[in-house]
Amino acid sequence: MSDAASNASTVELIWLKDRLQRWVRFGRPADEIVHDRRRRAVAFAPGAVFALIHWEAGDYGTTLSRLWVLRAVEPGEPFDRVPFVTPGAKVLLDLKTWTKVRAGLEVIDAIEALGINPERVCPDHWRHVGGRIAVAEPPSPYTRARHRAWLSRKRLGLIDEDAA
Repeated sequence: MSDAASNASTVELIWLKDRLQRWVRFGRPADEIVHDRRRRAVAFAPGAVFALIHWEAGDYGTTLSRLWVLRAVEPGEPFDRVPFVTPGAKVLLDLKTWTKVRAGLEVIDAIEALGINPERVCPDHWRHVGGRIAVAEPPSPYTRARHRAWLSRKRLGLIDEDAA
C-alpha cells in the first residue's frame, strides 16, 4: 500500500464462488493490492464511508450474511473492531442474517435511485436503519430534503462528533 494509505482502514476481500464472498457495496478505496485472482485488499482514507458485505455458504445454502456500513477513522481516533478490517472502523450499520442484509441492500438501492451517493448519507440515518431493521420495522426513507438538511448542518458545522 502507498504511504497515503498507511493511515487507512484496510479491508480484506475474497471471492470463492458459491462458498465465501466479501465485497465492497459502495465506497471509494484510496488504494488496492491484488493478492491473486480471488483475494485483494482495499484501503479507505480516514473519514471515508463504505459498505462491506460478507457472505458464506455451506452444503445446504447460506450460513452467514453480514452487511456493515463503516467509516474509516482518523489516526488516534477510537474505533470498533470489525472482522476483515484493519485496524477497525466506526460502525454506522451492522446487519446479520440474509433477511436483514437484503433489507439493508434495498435501503442502499433506494438512496442510489434518488441520485444520492450512499457515502454522503447522514451517519444518523444508517443508525436509524439498523435500529428499525433490527426490530423488523421499515426504516424511514432517506429523502433529498433530508440529505440537503444534513449537508447544510455539516457545512455550517452544526454536527456533533458522533454524527460524523
